[in-house]
Amino acid sequence: MAFAGDTSGGRRAMTDINVTPLVDVMLVLLIIFMVTAPLIQSGVKVDLPHATAQQMEHAEEKLVLTITRDRRILLAGVEIPFADLEAKLTSNARIQKDKELYLHADRSLAYGTVVEIMATARRAGVESLGMITEPDKELRRK
Repeated sequence: MAFAGDTSGGRRAMTDINVTPLVDVMLVLLIIFMVTAPLIQSGVKVDLPHATAQQMEHAEEKLVLTITRDRRILLAGVEIPFADLEAKLTSNARIQKDKELYLHADRSLAYGTVVEIMATARRAGVESLGMITEPDKELRRK
């Protein structure tokens, strides 16, 4: 244990905390987050249909199922084969808790494809299925 001398000749324990290692660790974590943050924000390009409804306000991030132009299916950004979709949705704890899912489908997809995926989500236990659309240009101006 380290001791600091005092003027009376006695010895007492040093109670100062060395914060240098803490600052070093925090700077390394900051650099890691600065490097990885732009990688996390990359998304999948989907041409959404337009709608004239007002935008919904939501406080928390919702679980989104994305269907791309080339019929790739992504659940929360992770690609899933169509054959495994029902099993993945059924085993998803968030879907089983909230029973809610948002569909983010490209406008060029066939209607039957979207309906088939919606039916699969219903079979997996989704009770509330929302559709994500692009706001109409006239509503954006207001």
